[in-house]
Amino acid sequence: MLEIPVKRLDRELPIPSYAHEGDAGCDLYSAIDLDLDPGERALVPLGFRARLPVGIEAQIRPRSGTSLKTDIVIANAPGTIDADYRGEVGVILVNFGHEPFTVNRGDRIAQMVVARVARALLVVDELSDTGRGDGGFGHTG
Repeated sequence: MLEIPVKRLDRELPIPSYAHEGDAGCDLYSAIDLDLDPGERALVPLGFRARLPVGIEAQIRPRSGTSLKTDIVIANAPGTIDADYRGEVGVILVNFGHEPFTVNRGDRIAQMVVARVARALLVVDELSDTGRGDGGFGHTG
């Protein structure tokens, strides 16, 4: 198991944690109370910092229950925390609904998935043709 050091910025909030043995993502908790009006977006701090090893990223993603039950969306899902970032982790929430949405301090508002990162060397070259070519964005029906 990969060990990731975290620094709690608020002792009353839980650190990111997995709810079940087989979970890929760990729950993240809001560090603030917030009323998000329709169409509004806000950066919600999560009350911790992390030190990820080089070659590892943490992806901030929506929780499936929140996505199903509300009109709250993570603006840049998945958001990426890079190995050299040491600031407080946060999540950008957007209210696409017609009613205000309240985030309470301590609410589970996102999840974090830790993943290995492959770096690539991008080179200028001619590309070979394929049967698909440049067809995309609904090309196959």
